[in-house]
Amino acid sequence: MSAAANKKLMQDIFAAAANPDPEARDRALFTASLADDAKWVVTGQYSWSRTFSGKQSILNDLHGYVRTRLVDRTRTVAHRIIADGDIVVVEAKGDNVTPEGIRYDNDYCLVFRLEDGRIKEIREYCDSILTEKALGPFPPTAVRAAS
Repeated sequence: MSAAANKKLMQDIFAAAANPDPEARDRALFTASLADDAKWVVTGQYSWSRTFSGKQSILNDLHGYVRTRLVDRTRTVAHRIIADGDIVVVEAKGDNVTPEGIRYDNDYCLVFRLEDGRIKEIREYCDSILTEKALGPFPPTAVRAAS
């Protein structure tokens, strides 16, 4: 796919998942676009830093745990998307609250690598101190297939 097509796919994914109405948020396009052998790399050197290997690990181990730490459905709003070939970079901001009432509005730089219209790799850069302050350390027991 072209850079323009890859950018459009990511625009569509973020638009559907960031709807201000929690009932209207839709992550189906993200899930459908995620390759079975995709990997999500949480960068840095803190408890969340690891590689989630495979679609099921990303959806269950990473996103599944994050959902337990946030009220309602999570929301991340893209404000800049840049594409170059099979790489799409998304700058985004979270709009979330923990069950304890703590705001979790992290800033993200997400680097997506796509192949034939499928997401093969995601590299996440964010404020690690905010992540651990708001969400706590990532528990080893929450990870079944991460490495």
